[in-house]
Amino acid sequence: MRRVWTKVLWATVATVATVATATAAAQAVAATDDPDRDLQVVVGEPDFTLGALPTTLRLPKGKMAFRITHRFTYAINDGSVGQFFDNGFGFDSSATTGFELRFGLAAGTQLTVHRTGSRNIQFLAQRQMVAQRHGRGLSFDIVGAIEGQNNFREEYSFVAGGMLSHRMGDRGAIYLEPIFVANATPEFPNSDQNTLVLGVGTRIRLGSSRAYLVAEVAPRVSGYGGGTSLMTFGIEKRAGGHMFQLNVSNAFGTTLTQVGHGGPATKHWHLGFNLTRKFY
Repeated sequence: MRRVWTKVLWATVATVATVATATAAAQAVAATDDPDRDLQVVVGEPDFTLGALPTTLRLPKGKMAFRITHRFTYAINDGSVGQFFDNGFGFDSSATTGFELRFGLAAGTQLTVHRTGSRNIQFLAQRQMVAQRHGRGLSFDIVGAIEGQNNFREEYSFVAGGMLSHRMGDRGAIYLEPIFVANATPEFPNSDQNTLVLGVGTRIRLGSSRAYLVAEVAPRVSGYGGGTSLMTFGIEKRAGGHMFQLNVSNAFGTTLTQVGHGGPATKHWHLGFNLTRKFY
């Protein structure tokens, strides 16, 4: 009889512990997926991208954001200082552009369509699996994308990856992003068609202002490694629902396939900017 009561006691304890754990988990999920929380300004992580790499910032359900990317073709490190000024800091040159629309499908889930000036179209889905809580731990998102050239008519590439981030309160955030790109270089049939990128980036707030410094590097650690790996450095300002970034980079890519493709081997640097507008 004593053994029976012991088993009953342990079963009761296990049941209570299971219920308590499930309740805590449900409360955590509910808190994480609180739509009011997603509507708040996240000072330490104010935008959905760094330069080209995505962040773990959540987009509220049913809300939208729009982004414009612009990269000037003039090489600012090729020529004299006088030529740099004569060319209007490079602003007189042609540019590669991108237009992006982002939509919050559900709490923690967002969809993106991005079209570049070279007529590449990327469709991307992003889901947050773990959210950083109370300034501790990490956020973890998974991402999948498909990109087609010539207005999504040919040469398709596929992307799968994840983003780990740690937000340092209102001071900024750091990111680690392993991203695999399949068929990254269809225009080079004799090269490795796949590549694995290990993106690293950060956004640091300048004092108590609304200005930030941004840096990202996306080395190819396996597969295709031609040219040079993408690097971007920038300074940006948050104003209401707008984020304006002035940057310098060694490549023109703004989609994840283009990040995997990298930049030319010329080691040229180019001025550019990103402009994000949140509609909430």
